[in-house]
Parts: sequence; structure tokens; C-alpha cells
Amino acid sequence: MEEDLQKKLDAIYKSVEKTRKYFLWTLIVTLVTFVAPLLIALVALPYIFRVYTSQLGL
Repeated sequence: MEEDLQKKLDAIYKSVEKTRKYFLWTLIVTLVTFVAPLLIALVALPYIFRVYTSQLGL
């Protein structure tokens, strides 16, 4: 009985670890695909505006 319980607990632990890793990678990918473009935009927009306004002669 106790051996069966231990096997079930081990299986649950493995399943929970896989789920935890899945959520971790989902979070990382979400951050990279959402935060990275925002950071790039913060760096690129001032340059783009500067070039645009200089072309307009403002």
C-alpha cells in the first residue's frame, strides 16, 4: 500500500515539475515577445522622430 502511494506521489511530482517548467517557459517567451519590442520602440522612436522632423525642416 505504501509503495503504491509513493509511486503515485512520484508521478504527481513529475507532472507538476513538467507543468511548472511549461509555465516558466511560457512566461519567458511572453516577456520576450512583449517587452523586447517595447524596449526597442523606446530606443528607436526618438531616432525615427528626429529623422522625420529633420526631413520636414522643423
